[in-house]
Amino acid sequence: MKPHVFIAAKVPAEVEAYVAEHCSYRKWTGDEPIPRGQLLKEVADTEGLLMVGGQIDSELLEHAPRLKVVSNISVGYNNMDWRAMKSRGVMGTNTPYVLDETVADLAFALILSTARRVPELDRHVKEGKWQSKSDEWLFGVDVHKKTLGIIGMGRIGEAIAVRGKYGFGMEVLYYNRRRKPDAEEKLGVSYRSLEDLLRQSDFVVLMIPLNEETKHFMGREQFALMKESAIFINTSRGKTVDEAALIEALQERRIWGAGLDVFAEEPVSPANPLLGMPNVVTLPHIGSATRQTRFNMAMTAAKNLVLAVQGEVPPDLIPELREQ
Repeated sequence: MKPHVFIAAKVPAEVEAYVAEHCSYRKWTGDEPIPRGQLLKEVADTEGLLMVGGQIDSELLEHAPRLKVVSNISVGYNNMDWRAMKSRGVMGTNTPYVLDETVADLAFALILSTARRVPELDRHVKEGKWQSKSDEWLFGVDVHKKTLGIIGMGRIGEAIAVRGKYGFGMEVLYYNRRRKPDAEEKLGVSYRSLEDLLRQSDFVVLMIPLNEETKHFMGREQFALMKESAIFINTSRGKTVDEAALIEALQERRIWGAGLDVFAEEPVSPANPLLGMPNVVTLPHIGSATRQTRFNMAMTAAKNLVLAVQGEVPPDLIPELREQ
């Protein structure tokens, strides 16, 4: 008998066919995320759960006595209570590596569009306001040859560094929990303390996971260290930033601008002051949102799921659940 799984997210037909080849399954067919109550019902006889987001906590695990694995279609896994999962012997997987280059592309899109005020000036032209021959008020800031500071030199951070150093001739600084001499030699980047990186960088890119230690990693103290001409970019998780402190820094012109793919609360409220600031570029959490990357992520997650329900250890087990 095939193991039984539940697909709690929309996946490409090829991914669904792969799961069907190895498992019996049910799937959520709604356009909106599956309601919590419905999910709790669906997991009652489920050995594997394929999903995007949604809290995996003690309550859900109590409703899923047969559950062996939760496979996230995401590189992040802050939705998983890994301690509760570990205590019940439930595996958790994510999709690392697959989206590195795509997210790095987006980080640079935010750098360029914020520095050169692309969305703001696009609206200006389309609204028929381009009338003056004087263009000084249109000025942005250069990206080439400037100093790029990357907080979090993981795989995506390294991909951003390559774009900055070799594509735009930037000096690249980085701060990481552990210094990475190999990356320094390979990429020509320089390690700095967090404080020095913030003081010296023209562009600060935050690329760290969200966990108990990194919540509000960037706050008033950190923004106060940045140059008034600096631009802040966040392509990690919204709650790694004290959003009130960021808003304050922008309103008081302590930094020049920001490019944000993520927010403290998502979808972001229309009342959020960030949405009314012309010097802030805002995107709806689209770091991995290309057709090919999302397909690759879903297929990777499906392969992790199938291996786990077949009794094997999937390659993308989250670090906290690996054997030490």
